Amino acid sequence: MPKLFSGIQPTGELHLGNYFGAITNWVELQQEHETIYCIVDLHAITSDYDPEVLRENSVNLATDLIASGIDPENSILFIQSEVREHVELQWIFNSVTSYGDLTRMTQFKDKSEKMDFVSAGLFDYPVLQAADILLYRASRVPVGEDQVQHVELTRRIARKFNSRFGEFFPEPEPIVGRGARIMSTADPERKMSKSDHDKHAIGLMEDEDSIWEKVKSAVTDPGKAKGDEMSPGVANLFTLLELTAPESTVEGFREDHREGNLMYIDLKEAVYENLMSEIRPVREKKEELMENRSHVEELLEKGKEKARKIASGNMEEVRKMVGVGPT
Repeated sequence: MPKLFSGIQPTGELHLGNYFGAITNWVELQQEHETIYCIVDLHAITSDYDPEVLRENSVNLATDLIASGIDPENSILFIQSEVREHVELQWIFNSVTSYGDLTRMTQFKDKSEKMDFVSAGLFDYPVLQAADILLYRASRVPVGEDQVQHVELTRRIARKFNSRFGEFFPEPEPIVGRGARIMSTADPERKMSKSDHDKHAIGLMEDEDSIWEKVKSAVTDPGKAKGDEMSPGVANLFTLLELTAPESTVEGFREDHREGNLMYIDLKEAVYENLMSEIRPVREKKEELMENRSHVEELLEKGKEKARKIASGNMEEVRKMVGVGPT
C-alpha cells in the first residue's frame, strides 16, 4: 500500500474544523494506505506556548485521535520530538532549500504579521515539515488547500536532494479536497480556528450547553425571501448538517430555503441534534481512554518505536549519501 504521512499540532483540544476537515479523512485513509500520523510538538514551539502543558496537550491529542477512530495498531501514531531524526533531516534539507522559496510561503507571511516577535523557527518550519514527510519516504500527504504550497516545497526539496546526492526520496502528492472546510459560526468568512479566540471554534469535547449556544448564535442573514442566495453563515450550517444528518433531512431544509420558508432556529436545532449524535460516541470513547491514561502512553511508546525503526534506517542511508556521520 502507498505510504501516507500527516501531522497535527498539539495546541489544544480538537475542534469541529479539525475533526471534519482532517481527522475523519485520516480514519478513512487507514484502510487504503500505510499510515503514519504524528503529533508535531516541535512545530508548536515556533510561537508562544506554555512548556508545562505542551506534553499534556500531546497526550490529550493522541487520546482524541484514538477516540475519533485512529487505530494505533494499524497506523503509526507518535510524538514528533521523540524521534530525533526529524530535526537531523531538517538541517540537511536546509542545505538544499532555497531562501527565496521560504520567503514566499503564504502562511509565514500571514502568521508573522500578527506577531511582535517572529522566530527563525517559524520561518524555517516548512523545512521541518518536509523532513517530517520525507523521513518516512511517504508518497502521499492529506492536506487542506492552505497547506498545498508546503507540499509543493517538499517536492522541490526532495527533487533538489535527489539531483545532488542521488535518487532516494519520493516527490509526495497532496491529497486535497476530501475533508470538509468548516468555518467559524461567529464569523463565517474565516476558517474555524482557536488561534484567535474560543468563540471561533467548537471543541469536540466542549460542554454540550456551550456547543448549543454557539450553534444557536451562529451568524445567518436577515432575509429569507424565495430565491435568495445562501449566505456564508447559512451555507456553513448546511455543511455541518450534510456531514451529520440523513439526506432526507438535508433536502427538506434545502427546499425550505429555496422557497423562502426556512426558519433558522429549526435549522440550528437540527444541526445541533445531528452533530451531537455524531460526536457523542467519540466523547464517550475519550472518557473511557482517560480512565486508563497509561494505556494511551503505551500506545504512543509503541508508535515511537515503529517510527524510530523506519527513521533510523532511512537516516543511515541519508548520512552515507551526504557524507556525514554517524552511519
